[in-house]
Amino acid sequence: MARRNRRQFLKDSMFVAASAAMSSSSGRVLFAQEGQSKSANEKLNVAVVGVNGRGGSHYRFYSGRKDTVVSYVVDVDNKIGNNRAVEIEKRQGIKPKFVEDIRQMLDDKSVDVVSIATPNHWHSLMAIWSMQAGKDVYVEKPVSHNVSEGRRAVEAARKYQKICQAGTQSRSNPGMIKFIEYVRSGRIGDVKVARGLCYKLRPSIGPREETKVPSYINYDLWCGPAPMAPSTRNNPKNGPVHYDWHWFWDYGNGDLGNQGIHQMDISRWGLGAKELCRAAFSYGGRLGYEDAGETPNTQVVTHDYGDRTLVFEVRGLKTDKYRGAGVGVIFEGTDGYAVSPNYNGGVIYDKDGKEVTKFDQGDDDFHFANFLKAVRSRAMSDLNADIEEGHLSSALCHLGNISYRLGSPQSADDLDKALATLHTSDNAKDTLERTLAHLKDNGVDMAATKLQVGPVLPFDPATETFPGNDKANTMLTREYRKPFVVPPAGQV
Repeated sequence: MARRNRRQFLKDSMFVAASAAMSSSSGRVLFAQEGQSKSANEKLNVAVVGVNGRGGSHYRFYSGRKDTVVSYVVDVDNKIGNNRAVEIEKRQGIKPKFVEDIRQMLDDKSVDVVSIATPNHWHSLMAIWSMQAGKDVYVEKPVSHNVSEGRRAVEAARKYQKICQAGTQSRSNPGMIKFIEYVRSGRIGDVKVARGLCYKLRPSIGPREETKVPSYINYDLWCGPAPMAPSTRNNPKNGPVHYDWHWFWDYGNGDLGNQGIHQMDISRWGLGAKELCRAAFSYGGRLGYEDAGETPNTQVVTHDYGDRTLVFEVRGLKTDKYRGAGVGVIFEGTDGYAVSPNYNGGVIYDKDGKEVTKFDQGDDDFHFANFLKAVRSRAMSDLNADIEEGHLSSALCHLGNISYRLGSPQSADDLDKALATLHTSDNAKDTLERTLAHLKDNGVDMAATKLQVGPVLPFDPATETFPGNDKANTMLTREYRKPFVVPPAGQV
């Protein structure tokens, strides 16, 4: 029998234990080896693409199981890629092949799974290429660099009937699942506002200067779909290529797409929103220092869901937690509120701020195991974070950034007047006042500083476009550098 046909007998039996994690007497959750195939013929070959940073969680998971093997390491950085291949060999006893170009791996029919942890601008295209090549895909958050390409990734998964999991791992954490169930049960009343927070210190990355890229990095492949432009950053901590790409529009999406995607996803999940918003609005700026970065380090985004509102706050300067959360989500109900300060669950409070109950259980491995369960069952419904869920939450980040980027400098007084016209369940004026106080505490002279204030952008969630707004619609996609082109609608 062929490799893939042999695997089908596992359809009804594999990964039951992985989805119902067992605990040891010490309380530590055991799941890394649960529900695995014991047959060598059923071992899945995995290619991990992007093995610096977040990619470490990917290759450590797959190389630590008995039923998966990392057969390829793909990375444009030769030093990192080769070092990871050696490390993986020590973990699993087999050295994976190392290649710079994902296309070299995609032609290998023995590869079953592609696990993607590259910079954002590559996520959708690599996922689409991989599914076109017959592979199942785990793709990190955000699943896209813009709204349109995220929808194309969804189309590819459906057309080729591939399993595609978004890397929003909170969706698989038992504590978070119970926390969201509680929020949606009505026990804290009617939840009108979900407030995501990214209060995360982001120091200056240094001055803007053209910097030479090391010869061991294939910079053409690193740029991929983005313009082949010189590196203009050289933070001593990260160098001219790694990590600080988050703060440049060609490659990243600021902290909305870096950290905020997790909290956007949890917020949308808790609100029970199965589509995108009716309008988006944003204001903020890159304040407190001047450096090479382009994206805001201070930003507020409001998503209008009619009778509900999803708000997101970014603070990259020093700040205190808000209602117990620094990076997290707050659900504001009429009979209480719920605070998730991490990826694993949260705390429920009554109207007086008295703790009612709490939930806290989770780990990245739950999400990877959930993905493998679906790979073996071939049931998209088994996924906790199907690519469409990832697309919707990623798109919320992009919509907020589109409003911000279409904005203009305005004084705080002008912004206050603009908020009066905004349809929102949130107390938008209170959010603004807290933001301004935060900036003042960090020495920002608001009398001399203007914030970038975007327009309120009406949005049609059915067509995923801005009705009658050509300028905003052009920002739903990008101009791709050949041959790294995401196919247009209907052509995946």
